[in-house]
Amino acid sequence: MRLSYPADIKVIQVPCTGRVDILHLLNAIEDGADGVYVAGCLEGECHYIEGNLKARRKVNYVKKTLTELGIEPERVEMYNLSSAQGARFAEIAIEMVEKIKALGPSPIKSSHAA
Repeated sequence: MRLSYPADIKVIQVPCTGRVDILHLLNAIEDGADGVYVAGCLEGECHYIEGNLKARRKVNYVKKTLTELGIEPERVEMYNLSSAQGARFAEIAIEMVEKIKALGPSPIKSSHAA
């Protein structure tokens, strides 16, 4: 099955979402991404036991950090789904793009232009 999701989405695969670092998320925003989301295994079904739980904690930390910086925390999200849920992955991509478009461009983008 060939998935169709918005061209705005850049997929970066990692062996486990637990490998996603706080700096990866913050750097993506700083480098001009209007939003970032992490798609991990269903809770309780991580091959690396707690990778997706670690990722969720990191995403929540980044959301808190963005809030403290006056940036909408909704720009960073975590979703849990199985590898068999390709259609759900495409739905999430569309939902995330719509959410980010509603928020507008990242305020960091405009500050980089100055």
